[in-house]
Amino acid sequence: MAPPRRHCLLLISALGIFALNCFTKGQKNSTLIFTKENTIRNCSCSADIRDCDYSLANLMCSCKTVLPLAVGRTSYNGHLTIWFTDTSALGRLLNFTLVQDLKLSLCSANTLPTEYLAICGLQRLRINMEAKHPFPEQSLLIHSAGDSDSREKPMWLHKGWQPCMYISFLDMALFNRDSSLKSYSIENVTSIANNFPDFSYFKTFPMPSHKSYVVTFIY
Repeated sequence: MAPPRRHCLLLISALGIFALNCFTKGQKNSTLIFTKENTIRNCSCSADIRDCDYSLANLMCSCKTVLPLAVGRTSYNGHLTIWFTDTSALGRLLNFTLVQDLKLSLCSANTLPTEYLAICGLQRLRINMEAKHPFPEQSLLIHSAGDSDSREKPMWLHKGWQPCMYISFLDMALFNRDSSLKSYSIENVTSIANNFPDFSYFKTFPMPSHKSYVVTFIY
């Protein structure tokens, strides 16, 4: 005897809800940070948001305002997207922060200065500069997770600091050019401060010289 039609509908609805819950739990939220008018918004998004669409981000994501002075060094194991209009807050957000998968989107036509960001553990970088150049999004694979797994465990720079054996220096002036994204890496660097004395922020973030670093320049 076939089950009543109402019972079939209830069973289908229950299965649909179960499948939706499983799909939602399987999704990982990504972090979106954007700076606008001297404010920093930190958002958790369950779906991709069109670059530089601030209204949509505030509507679709769970966002909170962060005071610039309250921004501290942290780590991002998942995907991090940052929308920015200038470099004023980027150093505070990214210097010596552990970020594996990073996307930077320039949301203005401003000319950026030649400043370097020092990012730890960067595996993939994507950039979008459509607000300045009609250029498609670019992607650069710096190293894979397997590369870092094969090395010894990273050391801690200082109490409360994140491990940093792979360091990427990102030239922000690349957003002024409509050329392809490029990089080169130097392995077995034992003393970053001595090998790269022009980077003054090593006085603020001292780096031990008894370890072997992999240094990547992105330009």
